This record gives sequence, structure tokens and C-alpha cells, in this order.
Amino acid sequence: MRSRISALIGTGACLFALGTSAQTDWRKFTEPFISTAQAAEELDWQKVDETLGRKPAVSGDVHRYGFPRSDLTVTLDGVAIKPALALGGWIAFKPVHGGVMAMGDLVLLESEINPVMAKMIASGIEITAVHNHLLRANPATFYMHILGHGDPAKLASAIRDALAESKTPLTAAAPANPPPAVDLDTAQLDQIVGVKGQANGGVYQFNVPRRDPITEGGMALTPVGPMGVAIGINFQPTGAGKAAITGDFILTGEEVNPVITALRTNGIEVTALHSHMLNEQPRMFFMHFWANDDAIKLAKGLRAALDKTASTKG
Repeated sequence: MRSRISALIGTGACLFALGTSAQTDWRKFTEPFISTAQAAEELDWQKVDETLGRKPAVSGDVHRYGFPRSDLTVTLDGVAIKPALALGGWIAFKPVHGGVMAMGDLVLLESEINPVMAKMIASGIEITAVHNHLLRANPATFYMHILGHGDPAKLASAIRDALAESKTPLTAAAPANPPPAVDLDTAQLDQIVGVKGQANGGVYQFNVPRRDPITEGGMALTPVGPMGVAIGINFQPTGAGKAAITGDFILTGEEVNPVITALRTNGIEVTALHSHMLNEQPRMFFMHFWANDDAIKLAKGLRAALDKTASTKG
């Protein structure tokens, strides 16, 4: 006991000395942060691009790679689903000390789940969720969420090898020219939803950030859209002012049932409720939805649900 007390006194004396000495070199306390920034600059992103066979969308320090299932023809309630509506798999790389954190959401057929999972696990990549997002889709699609840490080139190679066990296109298709039109009153949708949307592959998409920060393993998941922790809302025109909608609400436990009530009251079906991550703080739940109706009516229903959440507006 005396030795423990002496050690504590000695530690306290050292800390006191650090606090009062004008000669303290504070650079050693900032070295971890400096080295992390330097590591981010030194990462070989070109090698990652070449391995994954596509260029990323870069937001802040995050490189996000899209893996849309453009090879699939999926219908739901008579609607042919565009990849940007509900078939847009992705992997995001965020620099951390010692490499990157890789998170992703991959779109798979039922027969592809176990072969892809086996390859991921063999490479040390964690599986954090496997589930549906939609109901009644033909063929049925499933979504595998993953998490990895380490060298970005090695992670990219492991992810590519795992995806090769599926029929996910490993070479990015050239974008349509001109891009498909979005035949909706997007200005009015922006006003109702409360944020500015963006056209992507014939789908009008919204990312609505939450006001509260979300971390995974102590790492802040920012920017929130590229890291998959912004509320996602997608509109695909289906003619005569109508749209099919889907996406996911990111919710605390207290928000889940108020949002379910708001969606169902406005004719929007809740199709899934689950987790996407394992160690996030605060604990978040992901709620997926579906409807095909007048776009303005549906936007108002979504706004009613958003009002039950700690999401930003404007």
C-alpha cells in the first residue's frame, strides 16, 4: 500500500512539475495528432482507386467508393428500382492514426451472403449487420455492413476479393450522358423536407444530418453523409407527379416509435428496424421505409417524421 501511495505522490509531483515548468516541450503531446494528419496526407489513394476499380467521392477527409448493383433488375410493387434508390452499396475510408477506418454497406443476393462473408472474415474485416431494407422486392436483396481498420490498400484488396464472390460489378460503369431526368418538383421537395436535395442517377436524394454527434470506437463519424450516419431519403419518379420513396431514418431509442407512428399515419410503410454498427455512441437504430404515391404528399409525411427526430432543418 505504501509503495502505491508513493507512486501516486511521485506521479502527481511529475504532473505538477510539468504544469509549472516553462521548459516543457508541449510538442510531444501533439505528436499523435500531427502524425495522424501526416499519415492522412501520405496515404496512397491512387492505389486504393486502382484496386477498387473506381474513383471516390471525396468529402473532407473521407473517400467514399460506390458499388451500385447495376447488374440487377429488381422490382417492388411494379416499380423497377434504380440503383440509386435502394441498390447503392458503398465503402468509406476515413484516415485514423495508423491507417484508415473502413465502413460500408454492400448490396447482395441471398446466395452471395455467405461467400462474401467468409472472405471478409478471413481478411479480418468485421461483419456488423446483415439484413433486409425492403419487403417484397424481386429478387430479394440483402445488405451487409462491414468495419475494418488498417492499411487502406490491404483493406481495398480484401474488400475487392470478397466482392468477387458476388456478381457486384468490379469495374465502374461510365455515367449516363445526359443523366436521367428527375421529373418532380424538386424545389418544393427541398422546401418541405427542409434541406437541399441532389439528383443522382434519376433519383432525387436527401441527406439530413442529426444535431447530435455519433462516434464509432471513439472516432467521430464525420462527414455524416459519406459515413452513413445522416438520415437518407430517396425519391424515384414513377409518373404523374408520383414517386417511390425509400431510405433510412437514424434514430435514438426514444425516437423509434414516434417516427413509426408518423410514417404510418402518412401512408408510408416501415420495412425494417435494426442496427448497422456495433460500438457506436449514442446507440442508434436504422428504420427503412417504402411508399409509392404523390411525391408532395409523401414529402409532407416524411417531414412529419423528421419533426420527431433531432435532425437539422434549413
